Parts: sequence; structure tokens; C-alpha cells
Amino acid sequence: MEPLIVLVAVTLAILVAGAAGVRRLRHWSVALRGGLAAMFVLTGVVHFAFMRAELISMVPPAMPSPGLIVTITGLLELAGAAGLLHRKTAPWAAGGLTALLLAMFPANVYAALAGIANKSADTLVPRTLMQIVFLSATIAVLTFHLRSRTTVQRKTKGI
Repeated sequence: MEPLIVLVAVTLAILVAGAAGVRRLRHWSVALRGGLAAMFVLTGVVHFAFMRAELISMVPPAMPSPGLIVTITGLLELAGAAGLLHRKTAPWAAGGLTALLLAMFPANVYAALAGIANKSADTLVPRTLMQIVFLSATIAVLTFHLRSRTTVQRKTKGI
């Protein structure tokens, strides 16, 4: 639940700052990128501290080297967060984070069905709904940047 709270709170804070006159923060895509970056910093850090053991236990038994998988996914989340903060790398980061969320979803299903975490927010339905929100956000950033790029290309070609 904490990642969802961070995503929403940071996105709203950036939107408020934009509405208050900070020109660079006015667009919704900038606010969403900031919220996603904050969320992925949070989730990336817990791969190395605080919840590492729980995350390792979430890796399905069929997967090799759970500790290595948790380390790699944590690094990818941190790299993706950094990439979201730069306009030129944001579409790549959003695409990579979308793929990462999809790849990690089976671990969420396994953890929910195995009862690894005991919080009600860790059951299958809340986990799935949160994943849908996170995926929607990364896909929205990716789509916005791809459409923006296409629009700029059409204008430069006179189409």
C-alpha cells in the first residue's frame, strides 16, 4: 500500500506546485513521472533494506537464485526511477518499468496465494489492483512520450 500512497502523494504535490506557478511542473506527465520515480525509489530501496528477506521469500520456488533476482529487480527499479526524471530517457524508463512490473507480477501472485505477507493489502485482489494502477501510470507516461515524439516528427516533416 505504501508505494501507492507515495505515487499518489508525490504526483499530487507536483501538480499543486505546477498550479502554484512552477512552470516546469505544470504538465500532468511531469507530475506522473515524478510520482512514479518516487514510488520506484521506495520500492527499489526496500530490495536492499527493510524488506529484503520478505522480497526474497516472494520469489516463486521454481526461480533460481532468489537473492540475485531481488538485487537485479531492485537495481532496475532504481535505474528506471532515475530514467523517468529526464524527458529524453522517460519513454525508455517507462517501457522498461512496464516490462518489469509484468515480469514481477507472478511473484506477487505467488506471495498472495502462499500467504507470505499477513497484511490485508497483500492479498491477491489488492495486489492486482495496485499493479493495474502502476502499469496504467507507466503506460500513460510511455504513450504520452511516444505520441509527443510522433507529433513533433509530423510537424518537422510538414505532415
